[in-house]
Amino acid sequence: ADGIRAAGADVIDIGMVVTPMTYFAAQHLDTQCSVMVTGSHNPPDYNGLKMVIAGDTLSGADILALKTRIEAGRVASGDGAYRIADVAPAYLDRIVGDLTLARPMAIAIDAGNGVAGAFAGTLYRRLGCTVTEMFCDVDGTFPNHHPDPSQPKNLADLIALLVQGRHELGLAFDGDGDRLGVVTRDGHVIYPDRQLMLFAADVLSREPGATIIYDVKSTRNLKPWIARHGGKPLLWKTGHSLIKVKMKEVGAALAGEMSGHTFFKERWYGFDDGLYAGARLLEILSRYPDASAVLDGLPDALSTPELQVECAEGEHHALIATLGRSAEFPGATDVIRIDGLRVEYIDGFGLARASNTTPVIVLRFEADNAPALERIKSEFRRVLTAAKPGIALRF
Repeated sequence: ADGIRAAGADVIDIGMVVTPMTYFAAQHLDTQCSVMVTGSHNPPDYNGLKMVIAGDTLSGADILALKTRIEAGRVASGDGAYRIADVAPAYLDRIVGDLTLARPMAIAIDAGNGVAGAFAGTLYRRLGCTVTEMFCDVDGTFPNHHPDPSQPKNLADLIALLVQGRHELGLAFDGDGDRLGVVTRDGHVIYPDRQLMLFAADVLSREPGATIIYDVKSTRNLKPWIARHGGKPLLWKTGHSLIKVKMKEVGAALAGEMSGHTFFKERWYGFDDGLYAGARLLEILSRYPDASAVLDGLPDALSTPELQVECAEGEHHALIATLGRSAEFPGATDVIRIDGLRVEYIDGFGLARASNTTPVIVLRFEADNAPALERIKSEFRRVLTAAKPGIALRF
């Protein structure tokens, strides 16, 4: 805050909040600018800034340009004002005032000791749910498990609670509350690309013909599902800031990433918000007597979770660039290069891309059956080993 004030800008300090509250505050307090200090879902020794300037989330070239300005000393000076504001009540009121559950539901939530734990229970109780909280005391050392619901191992405690039969649904959040994980009563993980199917059908019932964006890690089932429900499917790059830019460009009503970021423009502001996505999911599922049956009935495919290959800092980008130049995939029907390599086959796909946040290569595979899945994985093992002999692959 002192650094921003020293540049001549006024500061409104909103305290310890989930990242979506920061985006909300920029709208609610009419600043259109915000900075969130967060390590997101990364390990405790990571930290970073999520920045919004004049309503646009900074990414890529904009962040590099900012770095260049700072290094060159081209910064403003001044003496900005400072005040404190509590936006949590207005944020919660905005959600509760817009959403109505058709019936009360019994749910369990797992915040993984991330900051979502300070707010999620209150939100869902106000919506009429009976809520059991797990690891909702905020502790940045994450003593129970890492707050990353995209990794199945981090959902083990929630699954164990759900299968006891006292709850209809389990919701899990990442460290800064902008991503959602979902577990059914029977302990089945409903990955975010399948969640997006349910959200898309709901949004398209009110906005027929709307564009729905999904990222390169998502299932092949989304494209026909969106089209069948009257929408326009659009595949795009992974990354919350990149998705937001694309949403504005094409006027999309909804977008989602396999990592658990879901962006609602219809009835909301267009930013990613795990708590709000959970509320929208509860609104939809409360219309049915058996929430798990609805979720389990969504189209599915044999697939892997997100897989990671650790690299040295910067090496992951170079390795993906090498694959882009030299890798060949016999039998592929398409190689999509908008973000790494998404290689499409008649019976599945494989993906390799460089993470935006940590020095890892992210992989995901999907296929119609187990032999096809293994064949596609072996193709990626082949090209990765050729690009970097001796690389440690655990898939």
